[in-house]
Amino acid sequence: MVYITEDLIRKRAEHNECEIFSLEEVSLHQQDIEKIKHIERWCRDLKILYLQNNLIPRIENVGRLKKLQYLNLALNNIEVIENLEGCESLQKLDLTVNFVGQLSSVETLRANLHLSELFLVGNPCTDFQGYRSYVVATLPQLQWLDGTRVSRSERIRASQGLDEVRRQVLVQERDYLRKRAKQREESQREAWEDGDTCSRTSEQPLERNQEEREREFWHTPCLFTPESRLETHRHLEETRKSNEKEEEKEPKRRTLITADGRVMNVNEPKLDFSLTEDDERGLVVLELQVFRHLDTSLLDVDVQPTYARVTVKGKIFQIVLPVEVKPDSSAAQRSQTTGHLLLTMPRADGRVTRTKTVSLAAREDRDRSSSTLDWKRGTVETLEVDPGCRTTVDLHVVPRQKTREGPLQLSRPAPPGPNSEGFLDDPEVPPLM
Repeated sequence: MVYITEDLIRKRAEHNECEIFSLEEVSLHQQDIEKIKHIERWCRDLKILYLQNNLIPRIENVGRLKKLQYLNLALNNIEVIENLEGCESLQKLDLTVNFVGQLSSVETLRANLHLSELFLVGNPCTDFQGYRSYVVATLPQLQWLDGTRVSRSERIRASQGLDEVRRQVLVQERDYLRKRAKQREESQREAWEDGDTCSRTSEQPLERNQEEREREFWHTPCLFTPESRLETHRHLEETRKSNEKEEEKEPKRRTLITADGRVMNVNEPKLDFSLTEDDERGLVVLELQVFRHLDTSLLDVDVQPTYARVTVKGKIFQIVLPVEVKPDSSAAQRSQTTGHLLLTMPRADGRVTRTKTVSLAAREDRDRSSSTLDWKRGTVETLEVDPGCRTTVDLHVVPRQKTREGPLQLSRPAPPGPNSEGFLDDPEVPPLM
């Protein structure tokens, strides 16, 4: 049986620096709790208490919580509403999907004068004829019932026929209680029969016995009762424990490096990452987006020449590097704002690529000076074509002016003579190549 312990409450009080005496809100849902105990002595100032989705059969040990305003007990095994008279400040009570069949027990909530919301959806009592009218008339302080607002006219009608509705509710309640007693007897008898069956089948092979039990358990129809819900929970716990034992016997082997020496890429924590190469500085940069509030002590970094490995809370992240790096010169840093892990790994070849932007005029001056130097040295000059330049010839077509009709006549070239610069073009001299 699972109880509410002090360590459990401290774990749930991280936002209050693990101080439980001044705690005003605590969430203890899905903890398999089977009994409410000690919480009224440890947390006197509680205002909100979440206990949904547990195995609690009774409401107890909460009467001393004078400041409690909201109590959530949904998805439990509660059958009677009781022991809430001392919760003077209670405003909201959630008993969704329980087993409350004794509807007359809502009369104990009359002492809770500030109770304005009540949830009983999914309980057997909601199937009673006159259920809503009875609850509305019994609890005049209610403003909401099962998520529906209680109007003034509804309250008046319910109070007028309260005696007749109460009589009908009590009759249906007695029938339900007799039916519930039979269900308990049947569940006890089935438990004994299951024990005898297990003892008779213990001589059979374990694997076959387990498979048959699983198939029979999940395919056998049963009623939705507190006993069946508790039995289902225990069965799941047994299955989980048996699976854990099998995993301990045969631990899972993770393949990080194959037998032939090939490194595998692994991302067990399922984190986003980016791997880039900085050619200007000769670095390989790995940015791993680890959780922002993860403590650095839970990270383990291992850089090898061909791969990098980061262990995050026992889960391995491994990636193959594009080039060989220097592990002894690598560095790991974490961002103070995002918490991301940054690995900078220098290249093993030490190659650094520097890029320099040169203007077109400077490039022409450099080419002119180099060509002059080569001419003076008597070396052979070669023409290199820049692939970035234009490789096509622009043709500009000028339309001929229509002066007169007839064949096209070529104009005679101008006679040779000195140009504006005093240069004389001799037709007998071949052109320069």
